[in-house]
Amino acid sequence: MTTEQGVDLTWGVRIPMRDGVHLNATLYAPKPQTEPLPAIFTMTPYIADSYHERAYTFAQRGYVFALVDCRGRGNSEGVFRAMQDDAQDGYDTVEWLAAQPWCNGKVGMWGGSYAGFNQWATASRFPPHLATLAPAAAACPGVDVPWVNGVLDTYEVRWLILVAGRTGNSNLFGEESFWIDKWRELYLNHLPYKDLDRIVGCPSPTFQEWVAHPSLDDYWASMAPTQEQFARIDLPILTITGHYDDDQPGALHFYRQHMALASAAARERHFLIIGPWDHAGTRTPQREFGGLTFGEASIIDLNQLHTEWYDWTMKDGPRPEFLQARVAYYVAGAEEWKYADRLESIATGTRRLYLDSHGGQANDAFHSGVLADEPPGESAPDRYVYDPLDTRPAEIERQPIKDTFTDQRYALNLFGNGLVYHSPPFAEDTEVSGTVTFVAWIALDVPDTDFIVTLYEILPDGRSVWLTHDLLRARYRESLREAKPVTPGEITRYVFDDFLWFSRRVGRGSRLRLVIACPNSIHWQKNYNSGGVVAEETAADARTAHVTLYHDAAHPSYLELPVV
Repeated sequence: MTTEQGVDLTWGVRIPMRDGVHLNATLYAPKPQTEPLPAIFTMTPYIADSYHERAYTFAQRGYVFALVDCRGRGNSEGVFRAMQDDAQDGYDTVEWLAAQPWCNGKVGMWGGSYAGFNQWATASRFPPHLATLAPAAAACPGVDVPWVNGVLDTYEVRWLILVAGRTGNSNLFGEESFWIDKWRELYLNHLPYKDLDRIVGCPSPTFQEWVAHPSLDDYWASMAPTQEQFARIDLPILTITGHYDDDQPGALHFYRQHMALASAAARERHFLIIGPWDHAGTRTPQREFGGLTFGEASIIDLNQLHTEWYDWTMKDGPRPEFLQARVAYYVAGAEEWKYADRLESIATGTRRLYLDSHGGQANDAFHSGVLADEPPGESAPDRYVYDPLDTRPAEIERQPIKDTFTDQRYALNLFGNGLVYHSPPFAEDTEVSGTVTFVAWIALDVPDTDFIVTLYEILPDGRSVWLTHDLLRARYRESLREAKPVTPGEITRYVFDDFLWFSRRVGRGSRLRLVIACPNSIHWQKNYNSGGVVAEETAADARTAHVTLYHDAAHPSYLELPVV
């Protein structure tokens, strides 16, 4: 166990960038510091003081820790441009820290979410003295920020207010009733999504830039490492994410790209932890959140694990005992940690469940279709209608959701917009670990719409557990780089394979519930189905989508589960 020391503080340290801008840092150092030590830093847009407790802890444990305000935030100079300046600023910060007399030349990084993203951004510039990364819940531009598969959400403006100006805006950010009121204003009045920054009272050039780039173009590609850069990154890396982490897609994108492209030696030093956590839990795990409760084993001391990681990578200490293999994942339901050498090796097989229904009855949880082990023969398709002018769903969203991952308001109140399928009860406990795939044969009578597919476990007593979901804008069904309008009436094969990764022991007697619908919510950008620029659409552009989902011998629609 690390012996904790006293701490010395140096406030208002100015770190020079190559363009003459100075970033502001607060330095925490062990007291007394008798020799040069490794330095760790986090570069944050959320004001350095918000991570005081972490910095203090790592300084007590024998590291110099620098809390650095991102360019244009807090006491740093310059203008904050989300995700655009972090790579070079990160490089310059690493090299400045390494050159100080109190640093032994080894510099590591710590942090999550935005500060997970900018660790990868920094590594993509290869600062010579960067010794290790530990990105948690790392957001990736063009993957999970500011949209997923082309579908934007209303949270983005809320986040931009959090980082607007120079000071912290956490109280406004947390005012849930204000945000629900503003999102309802946009939704109920059918206002264009591009006006959302004005509606909430904070016109944002960044928001307008994001809206102007709805596909995966060079604007987004310039902010993340290229394939060539991933191939060259050769550092010890500790990636952390969670089953319910909103930025899990980004975190696993970084991980998978590095594992696919880096050298064998670099891959051997990249470790992954996937816990039963939400976004915040990737840094401070909680046993209970969103209506779910996990076992005692789900709580690990991440401060201690990080200390052991830095001791291993920058002080020649032993490898952390928790990291028994290169992948550690938690199996909810079984409430235990398991290990694997590769993420792809966890699932040892698949179970394919085919969609079917009785006479096209699949429109709600009480009159649902089925998920069957045998493929269908002759089977009538299922249909639903998505009318973008239907605002009834807003009534069930008037109040904040308290139990996020057990709430069934959407599955039970589809208002005709969606289809529901249930599996038979599981005959035995079954571990499902990985990313599910959903293949659906769908015909539309409009040139575009959005889909959301959600998977639940329904417990024998009727309670539900949200497992995973995927989103897809129909025009991007083949490529996020190039929009392709839907041919009305054409039966098209849609592949949903960007579900959140999860691991759960589905209990004997439980069933699965699959829900497919078009997002019609105050929380998502509304697609009015015209095929035009979605961010500019209003009620005048609205076209009602008639969705037909086929599941017959010629068009087998199915859900594929990764099973252990």
